[in-house]
Amino acid sequence: MEQQDQSMKEGRLTLVLALATLIAAFGSSFQYGYNVAAVNSPAPLMQQFYNETYYGRIGEFMEDFPLTLLWSVTVSMFPFGGFIGSLLVGPLVNKFGRKGALLFNNIFSIVPAILMGCSKVAKSFELIIISRLLVGICAGLSSNVVPMYLGELAPKNLRGALGVVPQLFITVGILVAQIFGLRNLLANADGWPILLGLTGVPAALQLLLLPFFPESPRYLLIQKKDEAAAKKALQTLRGWDSVDREVAEIRQEDEAEKAAGFISVLKLFRMRSLRWQLLSVIVLMAGQQLSGVNAIYYYADQIYLSAGVQEDHVQYVTAGTGAVNVVMTICAVFVVELLGRRLLLLLGFSICLTACCVLTAALALQDTVSWMPYISIVCVISYVIGHALGPSPIPALLITEIFLQSSRPSAFMVGGSVHWLSNFAVGLIFPFIQEGLGPYSFIVFAVICLLTTIYIFLIVPETKAKTFIEINQIFTKMNKVSEAHPEKEELKELPPVTSEQ
Repeated sequence: MEQQDQSMKEGRLTLVLALATLIAAFGSSFQYGYNVAAVNSPAPLMQQFYNETYYGRIGEFMEDFPLTLLWSVTVSMFPFGGFIGSLLVGPLVNKFGRKGALLFNNIFSIVPAILMGCSKVAKSFELIIISRLLVGICAGLSSNVVPMYLGELAPKNLRGALGVVPQLFITVGILVAQIFGLRNLLANADGWPILLGLTGVPAALQLLLLPFFPESPRYLLIQKKDEAAAKKALQTLRGWDSVDREVAEIRQEDEAEKAAGFISVLKLFRMRSLRWQLLSVIVLMAGQQLSGVNAIYYYADQIYLSAGVQEDHVQYVTAGTGAVNVVMTICAVFVVELLGRRLLLLLGFSICLTACCVLTAALALQDTVSWMPYISIVCVISYVIGHALGPSPIPALLITEIFLQSSRPSAFMVGGSVHWLSNFAVGLIFPFIQEGLGPYSFIVFAVICLLTTIYIFLIVPETKAKTFIEINQIFTKMNKVSEAHPEKEELKELPPVTSEQ
């Protein structure tokens, strides 16, 4: 009874852990979502500013092609910056720690927020383009470091729920940007620089508050070799003094990894013991972005218009879709520990697959069948629900869970790079796919959803309520490395870890 009570205490959500989660997610993940959507509503006004600025310098307006190209560069700088940010994850989290990397990352938010806020006064669209690159770097870092930090702070029974919180704040950021981007709020001639500059507010709050919270105990013990600091961090996070079992589990992970040492990205690709983990990360991150989530949003306005929604009201319906995204991600926070990661991924990708197939038929028939546009709206909302349940929040959580401490930063670099390159590729290629295939372009995304679902069903194991060591032992068997040069592998055969933490 006493042991059960101890286990319950260790696994509870304390005030310190809850606040650390909220400050990390609001200060970093929220900005990612906010900057994804912030330029959508004021796009025509910003392009007009580009043209007027050019006219003020040269004495003539830009032609359509250079203006479109300049705007495309502005938009694509964000995912390109995200890719650069992903490459910086490993060096920064190893040098400054998880919390230190998040604090350092705020430079890439506060500086561009000031630049974008002043761009209209300075009559310089170049400031916006540079700033979009910098906020992209910020998003690239935060989208990898926040799940890593929270995954290492959380007890195993809360790791799934807290691991979904960053995605929740990304969706909240998107929704807030959509609301502030309403034409009667900030998406107007005077308000758009303020809309862009507001991204610095969460960063400033995080810079003020996060220093009062603990660094990752795993980082302190395994990488800094500071057991006293790790113990103190755990005591602060768990709300009581007896954390010896958790320290022992972290020390066991440390012992398991001593043979491997630090694992670089290059070494990660060469290690047989990490083969299925690495492949799973690449498939899940590519599947997340190539499954059509950005294309659905791109098509949504056109679908709403064809269903009879008035042009002035489309912005409200779009914000409503953003609200559905937030609500379903909140659901994912509560059900991820109940249903597990694997089931949510299978369910989410299956819903997206079905929505893409039905949407293809609905778009092809919308001019011949009067009620088809309403089916299209249902498909868009169904797709958003499916993606919010699994494909959006779970992949980053799984990277934290299926890699140990020495390989985790490099794994996030690979996963982040795949995420942002796929995002960039969809933004670049989708307009051409749409032009060539029209409504049938969603068949491409349906095929990707199907292939990803099959891979998850065959390969990805359930990680719910397991320690990092237990999860790694599952992959050790899958990779068939228990006797293949164990001294060179990430994880030797270890005695089973007690499932209580």
